[in-house]
Amino acid sequence: MSDFNIDSDRKKRVGFPEIIYGASKSVDVLFQILNHYQQNGNPAFVTKLQEEKAVKLLEVYPEAFFDKLSGVFWVGQVKSDLKAGDIAIVSAGSADQFVVNEALYTLRFLGHAATCIQDIGVAGLHRLLNKLDELRRFKILIVVAGFEGALPTVVGGLLPQPVIAVPTSVGYGVATGGQAALQTMLASCANGIAVVNIDNGYGAALAAIRILNTFPNANKN
Repeated sequence: MSDFNIDSDRKKRVGFPEIIYGASKSVDVLFQILNHYQQNGNPAFVTKLQEEKAVKLLEVYPEAFFDKLSGVFWVGQVKSDLKAGDIAIVSAGSADQFVVNEALYTLRFLGHAATCIQDIGVAGLHRLLNKLDELRRFKILIVVAGFEGALPTVVGGLLPQPVIAVPTSVGYGVATGGQAALQTMLASCANGIAVVNIDNGYGAALAAIRILNTFPNANKN
């Protein structure tokens, strides 16, 4: 008897397939799920996968992709003709890279190329101001920040696009675990920004795809 029940109709219902949350699943269950996808000729995508589990999975799927920093793992071929120019992932500092990567690879797996613009946090505001003309070219901005989490508010006050804010667990003291960044983003005075959970680069990527899929003309340059 299997320990899982694949939601095979999710792509038909909402426009993207079920994604596997790897952190709390055993290696045996992950093998079963990945085998199911492989037997049906479908690629499979895993998030938050610990390295020790990935090492065991790579012994069986040596062709698989694994990003140690974000815990992203996928098996199978994905689109090579990625749609470009729609989404930018903006981050405050290089310490946020693990969340940036999760968003980037989720988008890539689902057929969207994103541009990463990094290390432009508000502590050096000139860095963001120097990127405004470039940022205006994108249709959706995913904005990632830890510590006090102010970057999405500043971006949302300067640019008109949909802003999806991602608090990260980067920080210490009152910023430990991302709670300060989350509260700042939820309390933002920049009208209309959306906020996902702490370290949820995957969720931000899916929110961006929902916007693009709901408004087909948004996919056209």
